[in-house]
Amino acid sequence: MDKKEADKELLAIDSGDMFQPYRWSVGKYGSKFLLELKENKKLFGVKCPKCGRVYVPPRKVCGRCFVAMYEFVPVSDEGEIVVCAIIEFGFVDPETGKQRPVPYGYVFVKLDGADTALPHFLDSADPEKVKVGARVKAVFEENRKGSIMDIKHFTLI
Repeated sequence: MDKKEADKELLAIDSGDMFQPYRWSVGKYGSKFLLELKENKKLFGVKCPKCGRVYVPPRKVCGRCFVAMYEFVPVSDEGEIVVCAIIEFGFVDPETGKQRPVPYGYVFVKLDGADTALPHFLDSADPEKVKVGARVKAVFEENRKGSIMDIKHFTLI
């Protein structure tokens, strides 16, 4: 590239102010899960009739047995960290459209009564405390709207 080309202004293209509305169904199982979360601050899973595994969030078919599941069961809002990370880079949170402050904890929580893990934010980024096996409890938003983000975050207990 010669000097003449290097001195040219670089163009930037953006999408402008765009609004992209969407609407999709979370289905019967997702609706039960999110409505209980929104209205009662309660968490539910679904239990496999063959192996007894409890899935949170609920799903229609057992991933091990491949049988339909119909039995909704309550699970605790407390559990154990089974995977954890302390995130040190920022990103725009798609729920809020705001930059997420760093550092923050991100965990997979196996809720008491469940056999699967639920991924979510943790309110601590202390590497001495954020560990596999640590106990946590869900903290709920005051004004819930029927989203997984109705769980504001988990906190260490």
